[in-house]
Amino acid sequence: MDIDLGNKKALVGASSGGIGYAISQQLALNGASVTLMARNEVKLKRALAGLDRSKGPVHQYLVVDFDNFEEFKTKISNYFAHHVVDILVNNTNGPKAGSIANQSLDDYQDAFDLLFKTHCYTTELALAHMKELGYGRIINVSSLTVKEPVSNLVLSNTIRTALMSWSKSLAKDIASHNITVNSVLTGLFDTERIQSLTQLDADRLQISYEAALALRLKQVPMGRLGKPEEYGYLVAFICSDYANYLTGASIPLDGGMMNCF
Repeated sequence: MDIDLGNKKALVGASSGGIGYAISQQLALNGASVTLMARNEVKLKRALAGLDRSKGPVHQYLVVDFDNFEEFKTKISNYFAHHVVDILVNNTNGPKAGSIANQSLDDYQDAFDLLFKTHCYTTELALAHMKELGYGRIINVSSLTVKEPVSNLVLSNTIRTALMSWSKSLAKDIASHNITVNSVLTGLFDTERIQSLTQLDADRLQISYEAALALRLKQVPMGRLGKPEEYGYLVAFICSDYANYLTGASIPLDGGMMNCF
């Protein structure tokens, strides 16, 4: 199976590292021109230097802060005033961890701005070109917690579930334009985010990091963390012509965890 994304332009959120960067690497390897998007310019420059250019694509980066919606709105509007994208990967840093007892109404609003409003606004800007072209791929990096909430990730649980409902509605509304909308329900991947959450568990339970990680891995039938590049493989397929008929889907990528719920 030969995936060809030549002449496609992609915008990938939270792509200076982790899953976002792994997605960008695979899109670039398959010929797409990628715009990386994150808040740390030093990391973005490093990530940009690592993208494949053997098939001729031109890559760039955009510095944005997903936690500041008004600033984000201005920057992403300026970007789309001069660029179009065929592939949009909605991905941000996650909201802070904590249970219901630890959250205020302001925390919910901040998480809504971060996980919902940034995705909706960026998608709205991207759709004009996609509809005109009669082609588009929108991929939402989501979480298994939309199916089975995790008690110490209440902000993520709540807002990502709302985003899933919006995504399915959008998929139906724009399917006739040959634009697909799919979400990947992320399991446990070897990223800084999981390392941070595992350390929080270790501190809360007063155990070692290694012991806390072992507890997490008991949830995974495959017995290991996912590799970020494995995430990139799936997204590259969703972006290809092989996935023309796939839309409105919520795809678990979790080493079998969903079967345990």
